[in-house]
Amino acid sequence: MIEDEKTLLQELLRQEETLQFGRFSSETALNLGLGIVNAARQAGQSVLVDIRFGDLQLFQHAMESCNPDNVDWVRRKNNVVRRFARSSFYMGTLYRSKGTDFDAATGLDPREYAAHGGAFPIRIRGAGLVVGTVTVSGLPQAEDHALAVVVLQTLCS
Repeated sequence: MIEDEKTLLQELLRQEETLQFGRFSSETALNLGLGIVNAARQAGQSVLVDIRFGDLQLFQHAMESCNPDNVDWVRRKNNVVRRFARSSFYMGTLYRSKGTDFDAATGLDPREYAAHGGAFPIRIRGAGLVVGTVTVSGLPQAEDHALAVVVLQTLCS
């Protein structure tokens, strides 16, 4: 494993440990979703934002230039978080750091799973379980991930 990947994996785990909610509601999802949309707008970016609590979609917004491919990326990234309880960016980075890729190592169908940055687990502090996901699609994977994280940092205290 190269040092940059090791450092990145440590940072991604730190984010998951610290960016947890005291409670999560429909109102929280709305604030998170609108925060991401506004941050993307301010940066001149166009993304699709999806927030789920379990199987329930609490928020989705597709900005200009989004298309059905973004919806599919969201679904596939969410599947990774739901299966592994880690961010989709972490999972892709983990397998690359081992000299392989997620698809080859897991044998999972790439039409159903995408270990690319953008889906982040929603956890309730102290509970430990993943209760939902926040997902961004439309930018390069590190930027999708970073956009979600920057807004999560403002809401998770």
